[in-house]
Amino acid sequence: MMLGILVGFFVNLSITNNSFKLAPTQLDGITNPIVKKAVTEQLQAYEAACFKQAKKEVASDFSILSDIFLHLIKMIIAPLVLAVLVLGVAKVGDIKSVGRIGLKTLLYFTMATLIALAIGLALVNLFEPGKVMHLEPPDAGINTGIQTTKQTSQNFIDHVIPESLFRSMAANDILPIVVFAIFFGLAAASIGNSGKPIIAAFDSLSQVMFKVTHYVMNFAPLGVFGALASVIIQQGLDVLSGYLYLIFCFFLGLVFFISVVLGLICFLSGIHFIRLLKDIREPILLAFSTSSSESAMPKTIEALEQHGISNRIVSFVLPMGYSFNLDGSIMYMTFATLFIAQCYGIEIGPGDQIKMMLVLLITSKGMAGVPRASLVVIAGMLSMFKIPGEGLLLLLAVDQILDMGRSATNVIGNAVASAVVARWEGEKF
Repeated sequence: MMLGILVGFFVNLSITNNSFKLAPTQLDGITNPIVKKAVTEQLQAYEAACFKQAKKEVASDFSILSDIFLHLIKMIIAPLVLAVLVLGVAKVGDIKSVGRIGLKTLLYFTMATLIALAIGLALVNLFEPGKVMHLEPPDAGINTGIQTTKQTSQNFIDHVIPESLFRSMAANDILPIVVFAIFFGLAAASIGNSGKPIIAAFDSLSQVMFKVTHYVMNFAPLGVFGALASVIIQQGLDVLSGYLYLIFCFFLGLVFFISVVLGLICFLSGIHFIRLLKDIREPILLAFSTSSSESAMPKTIEALEQHGISNRIVSFVLPMGYSFNLDGSIMYMTFATLFIAQCYGIEIGPGDQIKMMLVLLITSKGMAGVPRASLVVIAGMLSMFKIPGEGLLLLLAVDQILDMGRSATNVIGNAVASAVVARWEGEKF
């Protein structure tokens, strides 16, 4: 992490100091001050565009390292989730037990989501970063590159119920894999001795995939280095100072959610929160440095089982959590939507804020597996509340930095969810 930041900083500095500087002779012969000012502005815009392109090209060379690592991680997620979940459901054995665990899991996810949404709203109302920072809102008509997707019941069903297991696995779409695995695991358990060979095969598959995970994790340092170097080369450290108040406010909210909310939930459930954090510190750090909670999923499964939580709980709760319980991303949705509204001077009343919470409680569940899902959902909220969609550009400069905190929080939130459901099932660890 530190090496990636240092290398990124010095590469960014060398590009900034090295090329595309305006030569004074380019303005020689222009005497009219109005024309001279216009030409100067055009040349400066061209210079800025050249800087941006040069940094993007160099950053892409470094991001290859993180792309390789993330592709390797995505390669193992679908078969790993299928194997551990089929095995977990088969070990639970009967449909009543699966239903009971599933109901407890969804109850916890709904509770955690509402709390995260409420904290996001409280945070942005209390600190008002959109008003304090005095950012210049983008002009209308600028393309953000984020497509607004209207969430309907048909879209949700199409996303949840798989038409083809292989298509869902090819797309790394976790929720349809979860649905198939639950049916398959129950069926395998229900046929008794005839199902034991297939259960044993999935047991072997899960062990093989964990071994593959160990091989892939050897590339993690290179992936972390490439990801951070790429971000700093493109954005520089200056972006931190310009958005420091926004970053501070959001990370303060994440720290509050982790330490107070999740800490209190663990205390009330009789879970040693500090020991749990210690046992999952590696996947937390991995998610933070790569800005991807997905990259930490295999190691999180392993860490939670080593913590003492049974495979049947971890393999059931954790994959569902990656679709239903992304606490950091959920908090960001309300925070970012109201931040953009504040930048445009648009007042969103308490009633509309409650409506926003309830809408996000549903729509956030249907966006799992969508690239840059948080921004897509936020774009939908902006459209619903008549906030200019171009406001997303205010966030894009620091979105990856904020995503580091979101991803780490998602990992911690799902780990706590697994521990809580295990406690509710009477497990001791």
